[in-house]
Amino acid sequence: MRMKSILSRRAFTALAGAAAIATAMPVTSFAADVTIPIIVKDTTSFYWQIVLAGARAAGKDLGVNVPELGAQAESDINGQISILENAVAGKPAAIVISPTEFKALGKPIDEAAKSVPIVGIDSAADSKAFKSFLTTDNVQGGRIAADGLAAAIKEMTGKEEGEVVILTNLPGVGSLEQRREGFLDQIKTKHPGLKVIADKYGDGQATTGLNMMTDLITANPNLVGAFASNLILGQGVGQAIAENKLGDKIKVIAFDSDDKTVGFLKDGSLAGLVVQDPYRMGYDGVKTALAVSKGEKVEANVDTGANLVTKANMSDPKIDALLNPKIK
Repeated sequence: MRMKSILSRRAFTALAGAAAIATAMPVTSFAADVTIPIIVKDTTSFYWQIVLAGARAAGKDLGVNVPELGAQAESDINGQISILENAVAGKPAAIVISPTEFKALGKPIDEAAKSVPIVGIDSAADSKAFKSFLTTDNVQGGRIAADGLAAAIKEMTGKEEGEVVILTNLPGVGSLEQRREGFLDQIKTKHPGLKVIADKYGDGQATTGLNMMTDLITANPNLVGAFASNLILGQGVGQAIAENKLGDKIKVIAFDSDDKTVGFLKDGSLAGLVVQDPYRMGYDGVKTALAVSKGEKVEANVDTGANLVTKANMSDPKIDALLNPKIK
């Protein structure tokens, strides 16, 4: 099937500014000489644009230069390592980073931390050098997704039974592996009537998610549910359900949100979204890094929270604020 528009309008807007973001120029100039770069996985994704917006707001509020850095795709692991090394060479007060891959970023972060305090957000790395780590409890996020999927299937069929699949955006990504772990464990222990018949990995592209889900639909006529573990896969899997008009036969829970996935939630192509608080990750990441640079004591681990969004609760003020963050 031909891929339709996968990226949201907001994400296309983000693409236009991505090149400028990746140049490492500060968003705002301050008299203060404190610089705290933030390095995200992908400057083009709407999710990471929200993280950057939070960091930008913190920079303005705290009077800190916050260069917004990152590669053009979450799969560009070497690109992020180079960006980290270049950021360290600039001798900033601290660095905030969301590692693209657990093992590959471990040693580079260890090395960077010899010169600069490092604060982690969103995804873990194989390093004990983080001064603080702010993230969603991703194992719990996977459990929330499993519970949401089981509830949607029961509402559809009257029972928590049937074949389901899980699709993970990329292998080896700390946050995604934790979501997968939480989902699979919750299905096994709390929803044994659901059988996971496929456990697939993508390559970081929404188009691949679309194709993978389309193939799974074709090969498994008894499929009743799916979990897509991040925004990119949520776009692709939601597109597959929408194009095949299967929202009333296959329930899908995805992770994170943008215009595209919220649209799929509204039209029934997606049954739910597990939504994090990326704005808080960005804002509090910079705030924490500034405190660390001053020698202040900070929490080693901070859970920034996750919520299941459905058509039934998406208009609640708390949920609406998560779905429609201020990113300017």
